[in-house]
Amino acid sequence: MKVAEFDKFAEEYLATHQTNLAVTGESPDYFARYKIVEIARRLRALRITPKRVLDFGCGIGSSAPHLREAFPDAQITAVDVSEKSLSVARARFPGAADFVAYDPSDAPPAPAEGYDLIFSACVFHHIEAAEHETIFRRLRERLAPAGRMAIFEHNPVNPVSRYIVATCPFDENAVLIPAGELAKRQRRAGFRRVEVTYTGFFPGPLKALRPLEPLMAKFPVGAQYYTLAAA
Repeated sequence: MKVAEFDKFAEEYLATHQTNLAVTGESPDYFARYKIVEIARRLRALRITPKRVLDFGCGIGSSAPHLREAFPDAQITAVDVSEKSLSVARARFPGAADFVAYDPSDAPPAPAEGYDLIFSACVFHHIEAAEHETIFRRLRERLAPAGRMAIFEHNPVNPVSRYIVATCPFDENAVLIPAGELAKRQRRAGFRRVEVTYTGFFPGPLKALRPLEPLMAKFPVGAQYYTLAAA
């Protein structure tokens, strides 16, 4: 998706997303929050307390309040190529993050110490595959020595994910990425450890079963997956 397309959908993104996700029995906010909760859990297990966080491709800012809740003392920078999306994000969540325009031909801004967490939620299926390794290299350069990068994506193996993407107006040009391929691109970009975890096994009507999901993390059929990578 090009910048103009992101701008086109910025103001109607939330309502469109709500309608598109009705089949799951959950709201867009549920999906924004569960990703952050999961990553915070993983970082606690690694004894990593992020002081500097980058939300790469933040869109209209849906992850920002959950990042702020999970990491209340962190400096949170949220970048996006769409100025209109950033305007919506600033209006929705003033003070939750520093919302910054990102030039895709360059690396995102970073503190001298680097980021302890680089987070991205369902962004890379909108980016041309040929650009992924270059972007991953730039992000790796922005990662603190002990930091982690967490990239969430839709799982193309899952039929519900494929249906949601196929029927979503702002996913018209999206190309879903198999988990193994995304991890391979990250390794080629210099990440030395890349771990794949599958999530989203149970829709809203079956949410009582969600405590079982950590036990199913290696089954490649979840609606989404994420990679957790170390530089």
